[in-house]
Amino acid sequence: MATTLPHYYDVYLSILREELMPAMGCTEPIAVAYASALARETLGVRPERARINCSANIIKNVKSVKVPNTGGLQGIAAAATAGIVGGTASAKLEVLESVNEENRAEIRKLLAENFCEASLAEGIEGLYIEAIVSAGEQRAEVIISETHTGVARIRKNGATIFERDAGIGAGNAAAYAPAASGTAAVEGSYAALNVHDIIAFANSVKIEQVAEVLERQIHMNEAIAEEGLMHAWGASVGKTILERGDSSVSARARARAAAGSDARMGGCPMPVVINSGSGNQGLTVSLPVIEYARELGASHETLLRALVLSNLVALEQKSRIGKLSAYCGAVSAAVGSGAAITYLYGGNEEQIAATITNAIATSSGILCDGAKSSCAAKIATALESAILAHDLSERGRGFSPGEGLVGENVEQTIRNIGHVGSVGMRPTDLDIIDIMLRA
Repeated sequence: MATTLPHYYDVYLSILREELMPAMGCTEPIAVAYASALARETLGVRPERARINCSANIIKNVKSVKVPNTGGLQGIAAAATAGIVGGTASAKLEVLESVNEENRAEIRKLLAENFCEASLAEGIEGLYIEAIVSAGEQRAEVIISETHTGVARIRKNGATIFERDAGIGAGNAAAYAPAASGTAAVEGSYAALNVHDIIAFANSVKIEQVAEVLERQIHMNEAIAEEGLMHAWGASVGKTILERGDSSVSARARARAAAGSDARMGGCPMPVVINSGSGNQGLTVSLPVIEYARELGASHETLLRALVLSNLVALEQKSRIGKLSAYCGAVSAAVGSGAAITYLYGGNEEQIAATITNAIATSSGILCDGAKSSCAAKIATALESAILAHDLSERGRGFSPGEGLVGENVEQTIRNIGHVGSVGMRPTDLDIIDIMLRA
């Protein structure tokens, strides 16, 4: 007799397959490059001019990070020009992989000529990018919103080719579908995420159904961590952790995640597998779990199941907070890692839930002030708190309901921090953006 799968089984599978996608470089400038490359493709000829209008959150996360494959360039104009000159729109979050030395020379020339104008899209919050390119009387526009590859509208010479909400161009919908979807609000399939079912799914999922996406996460994220430890990228946070002389598994786990971020934020063109639309979060949910599994001699299947848990716990939190906010996403990802570390140690549901609660209660105050080299240090800090949260739960210790944001149970705690991150910290986000725009 056929076994009836739990109601959440296919939903969780779909979420993992949609979210755990490869991306090259920080995803905000890459999203700008993708929108620009798609606008150029829509125009059909080499643009003579370009204009990019972005939400303040996009500007915040593009301002200080290096655009991969550009020779160390920074900023919205650099990302957009790279996408226009040498990008491959069909590659989506790996759009700049095709940029070559000849392209880099042209990008610098066009930037010197002020080919691309970048401006703030007033009154629009969250993730929003509008790329407008023109040549003579020809004009093309692409709007991306909600997710980093979530094409909302494509127009050419005033005619709408594709519009997501209006159902126009439905035959092209698959071509413009986002690589990762839906975490901007708690609705649809993401509302099904909860700790109890996530643990049950991690224990019962047919491993061959998740192996491909998780093996890719292990391979890509381990590779960029090695790069970050071997060479000088950013502030070399990962290397510094190891140079302090602590060779414990905790130090190694934090160092590897930080080193991957050192490389990404420094413009390393190696791809990573993301979580919640973020490469830094993808590194944080995976590399510490891999290191602890290695230390404990866990089987490969157990590692894969722990990664299922880590990724989904992080995604549940971010589904309530939103992709871009003043709440540092490394914290949500580190909470996922902490839960998976408890899982690797044989922790039960109560202990895993306690780790999640302890970690949220400890490091929820870390702010996001844009993508940059210090993200690596924030990852290391968030992971230190998450590992402490695991150590506490393993000993039956932790924080009680009513203490700060700690709720009556783990789901209430996640809801509480989701509200603070998405609503309570909105004025903080605006203040951070205002300061950065004036800098």
